[in-house]
Amino acid sequence: MGRNYYDIQEEWREIVKKRKADIVILDMPILDTRTNKDLIGTLISDIVLQLLSYVAQAERENIKQRQAEGIAIAKAQGRHLGRFPTPIPKEFYPVYEKWHQRVYTLESASKKLGVTVSQFRTMIKKHKRNMELK
Repeated sequence: MGRNYYDIQEEWREIVKKRKADIVILDMPILDTRTNKDLIGTLISDIVLQLLSYVAQAERENIKQRQAEGIAIAKAQGRHLGRFPTPIPKEFYPVYEKWHQRVYTLESASKKLGVTVSQFRTMIKKHKRNMELK
């Protein structure tokens, strides 16, 4: 149902109490809301749900911490993180000039290069950034 303690609790309440629907967890019959609708059954399932919600959130926080530590170590070692930048192909420049002069539309320019419109826009942004740095 999630990794956030309060979200799990709220979602469970929304389904069971407000919508009056039952939840069946096949490998956890203790949380089956179709049975044990008495006070003790509800108490036990609420406690189990709270415990599982806590464990889920704690694990998510541990994962985030380990990830941050790994990223910090990689940065300290000078490793590259993320995608490697793709260079602008040399065929881009003549097509860009014609697009800039309004000879080509975005669609026709991207077809000429054999890329999507989105990819062509990305190349334009990268080209403009490169021109600003010069």
